[in-house]
Amino acid sequence: MIDRNLPSSRPALRAAGLAVALGIGVGALVTWLPFWAGFIALPLLALAYAAITDARVALALLIGIATIIPFATLPFRAVITPTLLTLAALALAAVWLTRLALTPGTRLVVSPLGLPLLGFLGLTLVSFLIGSNLSPDGALIHNYAKFTIATLCFFSILNVIRDRAGVRWALRCLIIAGTAAALVGLVLYVLPDELARRALVSLGRIGYPESGRVLRYVEDDASGLERAIGLAVDPNSFGGMLALVGALTATQLVAERPLLHRRTIAAASLLIGVVLFLTYSRAALGGLIVATMYVATLRYRRLWWAILGGGALAAVLLIGVGVGEQFVERVIDGVQFRDQANQMRLAEYQNALAVIQAYPFLGIGFGQAPELDLVAGVSSVYLAVAQRTGLIGLAAFCGLLAWFFARSIAALRRSVAAGDDERAAWLVSLQAALAAALAVGLLDHYFFNIEFSHMSALLWITIGLATVAEALGPPD
Repeated sequence: MIDRNLPSSRPALRAAGLAVALGIGVGALVTWLPFWAGFIALPLLALAYAAITDARVALALLIGIATIIPFATLPFRAVITPTLLTLAALALAAVWLTRLALTPGTRLVVSPLGLPLLGFLGLTLVSFLIGSNLSPDGALIHNYAKFTIATLCFFSILNVIRDRAGVRWALRCLIIAGTAAALVGLVLYVLPDELARRALVSLGRIGYPESGRVLRYVEDDASGLERAIGLAVDPNSFGGMLALVGALTATQLVAERPLLHRRTIAAASLLIGVVLFLTYSRAALGGLIVATMYVATLRYRRLWWAILGGGALAAVLLIGVGVGEQFVERVIDGVQFRDQANQMRLAEYQNALAVIQAYPFLGIGFGQAPELDLVAGVSSVYLAVAQRTGLIGLAAFCGLLAWFFARSIAALRRSVAAGDDERAAWLVSLQAALAAALAVGLLDHYFFNIEFSHMSALLWITIGLATVAEALGPPD
């Protein structure tokens, strides 16, 4: 189950304290912002109260923010301005930590993956401190803290979700939130450019960019192909999120007991697939294809007919009608490293290998490269991990993921042998989502980037859900 409520000790005192806090908060907002801010603040603060008292609300809020509006912050400046994602993650953690502290008999769940994950985070911390000479600046500390909190969502999932109803709720939240994010992306894509730009710039008050490349185009050519970005700022990170959620959603199409009505799943899969295509992210599209092939090989072999049929239809549409011709040309240019984006990637890979060769053990940390002739940052999760945390960190990261897949595949086989089709479908869907993310990671770095903490949150939430599903007992 999802444990909803905090312990009920001294409820009147707690209610009075929260009422005072709400009053102070709304009063401060009205003082610092226009008068109408209070009318918006009241329902938002009520939602915040619900999130810190009900794990179901906190979990849905966390997933919704991570997928739909990941960079939103509080609408006023403070000493630090936390993102809504960080606040939602902390609220979810507060629910189960408070229950753990105040409810007798509550057990802390860590799982066999928990300690290795803490070890990997420890390695990132060592690299972070050494790379900054023990004196990181405020922005770097802020971003690393967001990344750490996002990764620790793994433990929140383990300690909040307790049974099948909880897993079912969380997976539905992922599908619905990912579909909503795709819908927002499609709406912004079809709007006239100037209207879409004004809509995105209007989010500047909550942390979104107000100038620069607000809309994105292939090769940064405003007269060329526009790329779908939703509210994710970057089309490649948006595509990576859609690949993860899309793989999970599409796998439910062939599940024996889908999480939602099969027609609803089909509509959601179609919408996510179309918007993913409109991001023109080759890595994201490749990740979704890899996930589909993974599912077809592992469990639902009849999917190979759909894959072959889809390939044949795409070929007919391309050759006969010219649909997708520009995208295919872009893919061919990318494979041959003829376009600017992939030429830059190639240079990044060469530079990353030079960084790893110079700092092979603990990497350069999460700031700038320590030498003028080296540059930090590379469009690959695996090279990014090695660059930031060294080959030790890369070995720990890959070993952790390999161990996860070994355990999850073993749990899948046990589910199939026991005739537990529901859990088997959940495990395959979550493995497909992770296969998509890891395939995307070959060409993009967003799942290990301290400036894109929502991608880390989605990765470890997915791993957490698969870990919970792996430990479930037989259905009632």
